[in-house]
Amino acid sequence: MMSIGIFDSGLGGLVMTRAFRATLPQYDFLYLGDTLHVPYGPRSAQAIYDFTLQAVDYLFAQDCPLVVIACNTASANALRRLQQDYLTNHYPDRRILGVIVPTIEAALATGHKNLGLIGTAFTVNSGTYADELQKIDPHIALHAKATPLLVPLAENNGIGYAEPVLTDYLQPLLDKNIDGLILGCTHYPLFKPLLKQILPSSVDVISQDDVVPPKLADYLQRHPEIESRLEKQGRLRTLLTDVTPTYQAIADTLLGSATTLEKVTL
Repeated sequence: MMSIGIFDSGLGGLVMTRAFRATLPQYDFLYLGDTLHVPYGPRSAQAIYDFTLQAVDYLFAQDCPLVVIACNTASANALRRLQQDYLTNHYPDRRILGVIVPTIEAALATGHKNLGLIGTAFTVNSGTYADELQKIDPHIALHAKATPLLVPLAENNGIGYAEPVLTDYLQPLLDKNIDGLILGCTHYPLFKPLLKQILPSSVDVISQDDVVPPKLADYLQRHPEIESRLEKQGRLRTLLTDVTPTYQAIADTLLGSATTLEKVTL
């Protein structure tokens, strides 16, 4: 089954998977969440790279000609190295895509010049968003805030406890009068209803589940050598490196229906 592979450090990528399937319902998808090692944000650069390499290698072994790294932390740390070294030496006919550059393109399309960013500590401290923005438009101001408590809240059904945490995290960005907020983690769309309550209506929320799926559809249209290899039966397999009743409940909620979780070892 030649599927589009989606990799995430945990379950947040299921938000993206649902969005990808809504935009591209005809394609087969294979999701791999590294729930055994979530969250990636506090980990070392080498650990993040090693985990990501193992995951991509596994998805390629499952006949995925294209893998989307839905995890921002992994995209910031491992994507370029995987594209330049690993693909060239091992899988020159396959492709690995990330989520950061498509998100930046969408943020720039809003026309805003004073942006906020929330993400894991690694994503924020890597400076990847700032670097990529500066390449395209050096006049854009980016105010970044690490929000490390949000992923554990999302992974443990803790959204209901997030309001004071989010309010505290967002205040320094609001003090900078941001006009747009980039959600730099695939878990963070889960907080959109709460963000809309906390943020002024003048602040646009740039969420990856909204902006990345159309970019993937465009990529497939421009790359028939990849698109033509993909199965089109609308199937989804969901693989996790650790399966618990809590993960099962979250997965069912995020995908909107009961789903079979398969435990795999990388």
